[in-house]
Amino acid sequence: MPSPLFADRPSPQPPRRGAVDALISQTRRLRGEVDAVRRDAGADEDDPRLRWRRALCDLAVHQLDDLRAHLGQLRDGVPEHLTPHGVAARGSGASARDGRPSGEAATGSLLSRVGSAEWNLLTDEVRWSDELFAIFGRPPAAGPMSLDELPSVVFAEDQPRLTQLVTGCLVDGKPIDGEFRVVRADGRVRTLHMVGEPVLDGDGRTASMWAVLRDVSELRRSERAVRESGDSLRRRREVEHAEHRAAVELQEAVLPPWRGPLPLAGDAPAPLDLAGHYLPSGSSTRIGGDWYDALELPDGDVLLSVGDLTGHGVLATSAMAMLLGALRGLAVAGIEPGALLGHLNRLMESSAQPALAGALCCRYAPGTGTLRWAQAGHPAPLLFRDGTGCALTAPKGVLLGATPGSAYEQAEARLRPGDVLLLHTDGLTRGAAGPGQDAPGTERLLGLAPRFARARDAQECVRAVVEEFGDGERTDDACVVVARIGAPS
Repeated sequence: MPSPLFADRPSPQPPRRGAVDALISQTRRLRGEVDAVRRDAGADEDDPRLRWRRALCDLAVHQLDDLRAHLGQLRDGVPEHLTPHGVAARGSGASARDGRPSGEAATGSLLSRVGSAEWNLLTDEVRWSDELFAIFGRPPAAGPMSLDELPSVVFAEDQPRLTQLVTGCLVDGKPIDGEFRVVRADGRVRTLHMVGEPVLDGDGRTASMWAVLRDVSELRRSERAVRESGDSLRRRREVEHAEHRAAVELQEAVLPPWRGPLPLAGDAPAPLDLAGHYLPSGSSTRIGGDWYDALELPDGDVLLSVGDLTGHGVLATSAMAMLLGALRGLAVAGIEPGALLGHLNRLMESSAQPALAGALCCRYAPGTGTLRWAQAGHPAPLLFRDGTGCALTAPKGVLLGATPGSAYEQAEARLRPGDVLLLHTDGLTRGAAGPGQDAPGTERLLGLAPRFARARDAQECVRAVVEEFGDGERTDDACVVVARIGAPS
């Protein structure tokens, strides 16, 4: 094949062999490291994040393979079939030129995916390299295809592009650089990238056209996989963002916005000062099913409750809203805390979405200072009095939805003016003893007793809890409610 270089272009000197060998070695090591990352990325087709990571790794591997092969060609110089008066190096092993182990040449190395061709316009002679016959899936006995025959195997929508490339080269002397798809005889579709230039005769007219065609099917497949997995991940994030926004709005609509004294009917000797707060998870932006609530009942009592429904997102918050609505309705109907939790347990059993919930239900009578309460697999209330704190002794009760027909015992305590009652979900104290924190979460809460004694109101008590636990890396979200009885003595 004639030289692809014009006569007036000096041939550049090849780089030093040792420098290219070093680059080949670095590329080989880098490919091994990318392979390790690809294995670690996993192959979970249900997780768009893992699909995107693996697609990127596959693309990087293809590009590194090609880079290493290009460097191998650069090291060994121009192949014989591209040199003036040269003869095609047919059957030569690609592994000797592309810097790869010998076993890779037969399994898709760059040289096995790159072929060359020359179409002589003066003699109508066509020359193809052995590699190009393999790329097209065409037996050498059938001979190379002329420029007129080539469009017959090209995708119909790609034929105008091929015609433009060839015409620009032959008529206008423009270099060729473009892609098109072909259908092989065995039905396989391949994407080819063609580069080339016209070869001019002594009068400056186009005598022939040479081209190098590279099979970039796997590279384009990897690029397409990266785009598709990226799009899938982007859509997944958009859905998650929409679900998060819906869950937040639902939670804000359900949880009470109050803070400060709860206006009680009648002549209650010790009105309640209430404050509540929701603390999101430190490791996740997904909203859980935690709730807190306070409600004055028709008989003058006050309902205080906190709870934690398993799960996250819209399903969890919608189920929480349903459960909290049922709890309020049963409390307004006069159902005592122990029996009330029994009804909620049956409601959880009949739910279409199986779930578990921990709950704490308290009924406070301001006239007598009596607190009647029950719990379902939930931390007991903490009572702070005279600068010290303790956990109330919990009656028996299992998680809601765990055991059909469960009964829930009920306990009673007498509150005094100045007492502080703290209710919280277990996400607040679970794993709270982190670095630099030796005390378990409940002990850390009880250790806030002196601050509660000095606090001016319930909101200041909640602020102390948030300062103690708000910046921690909790594994779950949490709720806290503080009720202060009357004024400190």
